[in-house]
Amino acid sequence: MAQTQLAILLTSVALVVIGLYSAIFIDNIIKKIIGISFIEEGANLFIVAIGYKAGGVVPILMPGMDTSWFASNAAYPLPFGLVLTSIVIGASTLAVMLALVMVLYRRYGTLSTKVMLADTSKREEYNE
Repeated sequence: MAQTQLAILLTSVALVVIGLYSAIFIDNIIKKIIGISFIEEGANLFIVAIGYKAGGVVPILMPGMDTSWFASNAAYPLPFGLVLTSIVIGASTLAVMLALVMVLYRRYGTLSTKVMLADTSKREEYNE
């Protein structure tokens, strides 16, 4: 149990580190969005690892189950509910980020953040 949980925790840390690297140091906006998605999935994996219970059962009390056995063997459902909610919110925000990238690409003709931030002539044209 401890080895599985440790492997999951290390994987979640690796996903967050890779995501932070790409979100901070890579110039392409699409790659930055993928990095942000890695950070989100690393956080979700971390929450699932915390809620993991070796030999646990699905937290649904079926008719005929002994309540004391169920209470000692059922997995804690809150982390899984939080992760499910996070996945839905993450999919929505990912769609919005990609829509914004499409608008930026149409405006600047590139996905490079350096070019977008350095292009002051188009910025002045937009303000007029």
